Amino acid sequence: MKALVFDGPGKKSWTEVPDPSIQNPTDAIVRVDTTTICGTDLHILKGDVPAVQRGRILGHEGVGTVVATGSSVTGLRPRDRVIISCIKSCGHCVSCKTGLYSHCHGEEGASGIGWIFGHLIDGTQAEYVRVPYADNSLHKLPEGVTDEQAVMLSDILPTGFEIGVQYGRVKPGDTVVVVGAGPVGLAAIATAGLYGAASVIAMDLDEHRLQQARDFGASTAISSRSSDWKEQVLALTDGLGADVAIEAVGIPETFEMAVELVRPGGNVANVGVHGRSVELHLENLWIQNINISMGLVNANTTPMLLKLVAQHRIPAEKFATHNFQLTEIVEAYDTFSRAADTKALKVVLTQ
Repeated sequence: MKALVFDGPGKKSWTEVPDPSIQNPTDAIVRVDTTTICGTDLHILKGDVPAVQRGRILGHEGVGTVVATGSSVTGLRPRDRVIISCIKSCGHCVSCKTGLYSHCHGEEGASGIGWIFGHLIDGTQAEYVRVPYADNSLHKLPEGVTDEQAVMLSDILPTGFEIGVQYGRVKPGDTVVVVGAGPVGLAAIATAGLYGAASVIAMDLDEHRLQQARDFGASTAISSRSSDWKEQVLALTDGLGADVAIEAVGIPETFEMAVELVRPGGNVANVGVHGRSVELHLENLWIQNINISMGLVNANTTPMLLKLVAQHRIPAEKFATHNFQLTEIVEAYDTFSRAADTKALKVVLTQ
């Protein structure tokens, strides 16, 4: 089969690799019908994730069709359409029993690390993929949900909702500011209303993304190029700051912005993947009574979010801005990596 292979920092190739096969009784082999590219894949290519070894097939998002199952798989059969969760779940360990799938202790990939596709085992940017713990790591698709909608449930929608909205402790009546209106930031904007946010303020450098943020439900959009971005947020919050500030970029400057924008007693939810250290000014923050959270998505809300997508309550299809054939994946990476120029949110690749 063909797959996108990581050849070291800055290097990738669409090349021939061996077909995956059943290795354990809990495995399934899935034909990847639709996949996409994540900002984390760009971090890997920059060398920000040293655990990814040369020769690894990239990708951790996908929708596909089951073609084979191991002897222990009971809930799936060939021809089932499925979402491939970006996080493994053995379903039996102490972490999985509490919904902390991001730290599944199943031995596949590494014990205690839930994100394994395109990281510790071969991923989804390929014609076929082996999925361990298939009964718990795949979600059957109902009729009426398209591949384009469903692939957004592999990662970005649960990430924005769980690590942004849930970890940020959004509650009814809150004002939420989202720093970074990329795909994950927009996912947080699109789902903040599920927990009753009264208003959502989007911040970004890019005017096009600010317009998209309005389309996804932001009440106000503020350019972070403006010298008075902080004053604008304070003016909208009676001079107090936001109840919840969600950082959705992954660079020191945007995390520092989120900390500046939260009110005393509020919550800062870091969603972005950081490739370098960030200074935390505890000498100033200790007296503000704020909570700072961060984490890797558990994807334990995927079934609930899938129901809402099926009921057209979350506009998952709006994330897809560019479409490619899987064989055009190198071109798709170029388009996605130049989002400021190409206006790309999520590029969708199909076989």
